Amino acid sequence: MQERTINICFPIKENILLSLKETKNDFKNEIIYLSALYFYRKRRLSLGKAAELAGYNKIEFIEKLQREKEYIFDYNNEEIDEIFEDALKIK
Repeated sequence: MQERTINICFPIKENILLSLKETKNDFKNEIIYLSALYFYRKRRLSLGKAAELAGYNKIEFIEKLQREKEYIFDYNNEEIDEIFEDALKIK
């Protein structure tokens, strides 16, 4: 089944772009990346889906996160304990 693509647009005043010193395309790409990061951080998108939204493959997205000094994996203590407990069961 072929996936459909939809276009989402919203107005922004030109002076915002001038203040940011960004082109329309650079601003659009940054908004898309930040949206992907937001939904990944909120655990609404997996790493792969966030990468897809941002226009990257998984490796490129991870590299971008590293360059931006963002956490790739963000687990709380309970989740880390669960991961280690599961790993110990494997042995």
